[in-house]
Amino acid sequence: MSDADLDFLRQLSERQQRPEPPGDAPQAPRSGRGRRRKKTRKGRRLAPLIAIAFLLAIVCGGGYIGLTTINGMLNPPDYKGAGTGSVTVWIHEGDSVALMANRLKDAGVVKSVDAFIKLASKDTRATSIQPGYYHLRRQMSVKSALDLLLSDASRAGRLTIPEGKRVAQILPLLAKKTHIPLKDFQKAASHPEKLGLPSYAKGKLEGYLYPFTYDPDPKATATQVLRSMVDQFKKVAVDVDLEAKARDLGMSPGDVVTIASLVQAESGRPEDMPKVARVIDNRLHSSQPWMKKLQLDSTVMYALGKYNTVATYAETKTNSPYNTYMVSGLPPGPIDNPGEVALKAALEPAPGNWLYFVATDPKNRVTKFTSSYAEFQKLKQELARNTGHG
Repeated sequence: MSDADLDFLRQLSERQQRPEPPGDAPQAPRSGRGRRRKKTRKGRRLAPLIAIAFLLAIVCGGGYIGLTTINGMLNPPDYKGAGTGSVTVWIHEGDSVALMANRLKDAGVVKSVDAFIKLASKDTRATSIQPGYYHLRRQMSVKSALDLLLSDASRAGRLTIPEGKRVAQILPLLAKKTHIPLKDFQKAASHPEKLGLPSYAKGKLEGYLYPFTYDPDPKATATQVLRSMVDQFKKVAVDVDLEAKARDLGMSPGDVVTIASLVQAESGRPEDMPKVARVIDNRLHSSQPWMKKLQLDSTVMYALGKYNTVATYAETKTNSPYNTYMVSGLPPGPIDNPGEVALKAALEPAPGNWLYFVATDPKNRVTKFTSSYAEFQKLKQELARNTGHG
């Protein structure tokens, strides 16, 4: 053991044997080392208390944040009332309720995404909201916003074009629904090269404004609206495999569209369309030249710019390439804008040997078919009794 160690032990022994001074006796000043030890013992006693206080602060703060978060989920912020001003929101095809909520929030319509989702999750009608443009207001309550989205009154320019309408009928409908001047549509229609028509349309718009429900952009031009309708035709043409099937039939796609327009115009009901298509096909391929005159009243009406169902004898003498009483084969192009059912019927006629059909009761959409000329004459007499026309 070293001398330093021995000296340390000796000092320690003397301190242990030294009696404590009485309480009123003056105490010798403590060394700095003693003071540090006292402070260390006090710090050790306070450390657990400080740690507990720190933990409590964390727990209490976290609890507050947690309660705030839960309250926000249960009672998400929402505006009051029907809102002010005007804003147009585009709901896209396939949007979920959450995506709709985000679009509304971004447009300033609703105050929070969660508020809209919460309400929409309780209202099954929310899943029936259709894609398109909606006129809404800013800072609306989620209930007011949802009610408007479910109302047709809020739709911005939504329009439905029925099957079988002519271009001359469609343009005024578009002008009325979109508030674009009719003259703008007429001007756009006069420049078919800007509308994206397929080559087999040969620059003719008739037949290619597809009947459908559209939601045009409120800022769209007349050309853009018409082009979207042509684009929809081309989409359906792909869906029904128009070009390949026309080729299999030995026809051009344009001829198929023309036949579909005749089928659309002459059919009282969708189930009649394949039969009407078969009559047209049988006559076009007949070995008898006179049978190739289709003698369809609808083509005469188109030539005259009329919309009657039955042509008079005088009208059947109209000099026009569209008058199939006077001209053999198909007219130069479609006479209306057919839908998908008519297009499919033209591509796949029903099996049968019919050569004639008569809409014997146009009011009730009754059409009868026959392969006999004598029976055909009887059907015409039935038509005359029902309509007063021969």
